[in-house]
Amino acid sequence: MTKDLERDLGLFAVIAISMGAMIGSGIFILPGIAMAEAGPAVIVAFVIAAILVVPAALSIAELGTAMPEAGGDYVFIERGLGPSFGTIAGLGTWLMLMLKGSLALYGGMFYINFIYQLPTWDLAVPVIGATLPIPGVRALGITFALILIAVNLVGVKQTGGLQLVMVIVMLIILSGFVAGSIVQVEGANFEGFFDDGIDGILTATALVLVSYAGVTKVAAVAEEIENPGRNLPLGLLGSLTATSFLYALIVFVLVGVMDGDQLADTEEPMAEATQILFGGMTASVPGLGSGVPIGFLAVITIILAALLALVSTANAGILTASRYPLALSRDDLFLKKFEYIHPRFNTPSVAILTTGAVIVFIVATQEVDEIAKMAGAFQILVYILVCGALIAFRERDLEWYDPDFFTPGYPWVQLFGIVSGVFIISQMEIREIAGSIGIVIVGFLWFKLYAQKRIEREGVAKGLARRETGRQFVRDTEEQLERTDQFEVLIPIRQDVTREQEDALIQMAAPIVQRRGGRIRVVRFDEVPDQVPLDTAAAELSEADVEFEERTDELVRYLEVPVEVGEIVSHDTRHAVVNFAERTGSDLVLARQEATSRLGTLFGRDTDWIMDHAPCDVVFVQHEQRVDVDEIAVVTDRSPFNDPLKVELADAMADVLGARLRFLFAVSEDAPEELIGTIEEYHDELDDLCTVPVESTIVRADDEVDDLSRELESSDIVMLSTVTHRRLPDLVVEQRSDRIAAAIEQPVLLVHSKKTRRGSFLRPILERVLFD
Repeated sequence: MTKDLERDLGLFAVIAISMGAMIGSGIFILPGIAMAEAGPAVIVAFVIAAILVVPAALSIAELGTAMPEAGGDYVFIERGLGPSFGTIAGLGTWLMLMLKGSLALYGGMFYINFIYQLPTWDLAVPVIGATLPIPGVRALGITFALILIAVNLVGVKQTGGLQLVMVIVMLIILSGFVAGSIVQVEGANFEGFFDDGIDGILTATALVLVSYAGVTKVAAVAEEIENPGRNLPLGLLGSLTATSFLYALIVFVLVGVMDGDQLADTEEPMAEATQILFGGMTASVPGLGSGVPIGFLAVITIILAALLALVSTANAGILTASRYPLALSRDDLFLKKFEYIHPRFNTPSVAILTTGAVIVFIVATQEVDEIAKMAGAFQILVYILVCGALIAFRERDLEWYDPDFFTPGYPWVQLFGIVSGVFIISQMEIREIAGSIGIVIVGFLWFKLYAQKRIEREGVAKGLARRETGRQFVRDTEEQLERTDQFEVLIPIRQDVTREQEDALIQMAAPIVQRRGGRIRVVRFDEVPDQVPLDTAAAELSEADVEFEERTDELVRYLEVPVEVGEIVSHDTRHAVVNFAERTGSDLVLARQEATSRLGTLFGRDTDWIMDHAPCDVVFVQHEQRVDVDEIAVVTDRSPFNDPLKVELADAMADVLGARLRFLFAVSEDAPEELIGTIEEYHDELDDLCTVPVESTIVRADDEVDDLSRELESSDIVMLSTVTHRRLPDLVVEQRSDRIAAAIEQPVLLVHSKKTRRGSFLRPILERVLFD
């Protein structure tokens, strides 16, 4: 019996956890460094950075409610995009968390160093550290890193209550700072607000984006959230809004009370600003007497808040970062030694020591701004992959994918997240750009050279996605085959269509109409120049018109379905076909199509336009000829699952013509057995649904087109799927169906359904991810 976690985290708890993960180095360290890049417009940089995080936050909210047990962005990406992208995401997140932990350690030591530089006041209580020598910031950072590494090795646990108390204390301190200092803001400090231009703002945005890195971490506890469909997205957006508003207010105060050069030159801006504002203030305090330096106490309070946030962030960084190589190792994507658990302390000691060693190296060798920029670059990369993972899940249309919350504005929100993320990375310095590209290349090569051969399965998610997708297609196909409404087929032909070609088209259309009832409309579309009035052209009855009507009447005498014959005169044939289909309520347009090279599709074809604008399904026929039909072959392109309309057309033709069906799909020589099993299961389901005998053929191929073409030599008619060719993926990667149609001589039906996969513009790419 499985155990479920109690859903006892309300909206306030979600906001507290998310804000606690965000408030840290972003506001205590980076405002001064970002000021040097953007000037007073650094405020705008913090706001833009928050906006850029929204797509990832919304995506995480949806994914977290769909898979509350998943445990974070790494698994979401691995499930949505596969183990290769999971490897990239895992390594990228590991590095990002180590950089974030290093930034917090390094920055926190500046605040300790600031204590040593404070003057000594004559108080009734001792002031520790006033006469101690000032150690180097790096040495302090390394010392604290070693302490935290030891703490994590031993396995000291943190409680959620302590985290909540910490967040409340920090919010009180920071809110008090804003309330006490905002009245002292000098408007003159904001002169030349945009002097550093958009480049400076974008550079600062990339720098401070790490400030919001923790917003999505609450998804790891989504299984414990009460009413996650409401509280998770509201908590994420609420915490992001509150934190960004607080950040903007604090930065507004810092810019308004400190000289620009002074702010840009400090690594402890909160302490500096507090000392400037309250340094000379004194008051009478019971028990301490009069003349107590309130300014000194204010500075100490801010420093304690900073240390609390930064040391906690550093400790959480070591804790969470070390779990990524552990998770990668357990998933067979990384070295197995990182899976080692210390027998006494029950902690992943190898992962912790490696993570700690890297953090020590970063603290010892890197500057604060470089650490922040690199951490931001890797964080953006993970956000891009999260948005891509959501698109992958949505585009697969999986039945089990049933989140309680759906991202509004899909897919544009995710596309904005991807495009804006790529744009921000492109605006970074060459070091950060190279680092982002490098982690992608290294992660992909590591997966290919190390992990792929160790993974006997393709991943639970990919196998589940395939099987669930197959079952959904079977259900859709069953519904399609059970339809009993009458079916009207429009056969549009041009003047140059021969008697044999027209006869072949009618032969293709007749079975589906016989199965369901309905009629065939054979319409010849005559196109005349724009200078010729349509009424004049329509009034002229040529010998060709008479011949068309007579031959069509003769061709349809043997059919047992109603056939109507007509002619349309227009200035634009493709518009006339679509308009006629819409006006008459056609269910299917069946037309001939000449094979076209991929280069010929760059400027669009009439057939592409008809597929985009037709109000019904469309089938194009190549190599049309009247043949005796014993076998109809149904071939899919990148996915093994057939469009329900294609199965219905094939089954109807085979039933009426007394033929058999053969479903074919090509896989690579090293295709996993899980994929083969999914295809066989799907074909077995089709055998139960169809009214004619069904044969399943899985072709293990080196060259898919050549091997499939040889397999199709025994078939009399071949059915393939097609989509419009103006979509970028189909221009970059040529459709297998186009290549097969060009390689065989039999009649080919290219089926395009308007009802299935409507709007799935990324389908070709995602099918390659799941089935290649």
